[in-house]
Amino acid sequence: MTEAGDRWPEGIAPARPEDGTDLPADPAQLVGLRLREEARADDYRVDGLRLHVGDLCLVESPRGDVIAEVRRPARPVPETKRDRVYPRVLRLATAEEAAEYRRHRERERVAVQTCQTEAQGRGLPIKIVDVEIAREGRRVTVLFAAETRVDFRELVRDLAREFHARIEMRQVGARDVTRVQDGIGPCGRQLCCSSYLRKFEPISVKMAKTQDVPLNDSRLLGNCGRLKCCLLYEFSLYEELRSYLPRVGSACQAECGGGGCMQGRVRGLKVLKETVVVGFADGTEAEVPLAQLTWEGRPHVRPLP
Repeated sequence: MTEAGDRWPEGIAPARPEDGTDLPADPAQLVGLRLREEARADDYRVDGLRLHVGDLCLVESPRGDVIAEVRRPARPVPETKRDRVYPRVLRLATAEEAAEYRRHRERERVAVQTCQTEAQGRGLPIKIVDVEIAREGRRVTVLFAAETRVDFRELVRDLAREFHARIEMRQVGARDVTRVQDGIGPCGRQLCCSSYLRKFEPISVKMAKTQDVPLNDSRLLGNCGRLKCCLLYEFSLYEELRSYLPRVGSACQAECGGGGCMQGRVRGLKVLKETVVVGFADGTEAEVPLAQLTWEGRPHVRPLP
């Protein structure tokens, strides 16, 4: 950010040029912004501003106008979302607002270390994840992770004396820890939980089995050490495709050249390819397209001789 009176850096424009003229009528865009109290970045409407990742700006919120940080670059509003009402970006933060925001964030980072030291002094097996200090300084919210129930009443008293504020302790799970800390997933993209997921859905081993993912594959686990949320994304598709395929171990008939067919049993499924691995009586196996296979329960099954 520049000091008051300085020119804006190249590629960044204020809400209104310094000479008072209107900005060109640029098409509305969406930009991903993260408020301090939100773990994920939400879409905001921006008109006539060129924003870059890392910029601070003033936005509308239920608590009034607040400072937010740009986490995703601007993009055109999708056709399917043009009728949706988005909160607006009002303007870029001034140099004074940006400096105050960063001072406050540094104070919160120091508070994390202070809380962790106090917890260790009390012998509490907890990890301080984040500390949010209200602007007026009268309330401090401490996010912590612990594997067991913890009696933190004495710690609350210690922190109240340290910060001269009301202390609220909030325990979070492993997935929430990762969402708050943010990061990059194995796919090379920002974590889903800290970018757009609004709630955590239950993820089960069944979802991995249905998608033929080896259960001993470490890639099943996300940064949080739990099953990846993205296992849910294609689960319904795999379930639908599997409903058209025979069960593993069931008897089937595979078409052969000359109009004949060979009997065998299903050894495996290639769900996305819509093929079936069939084992025959002579010990051989073949990958058979679904169109060339019949089995009990399929509408056009042929009766066994």
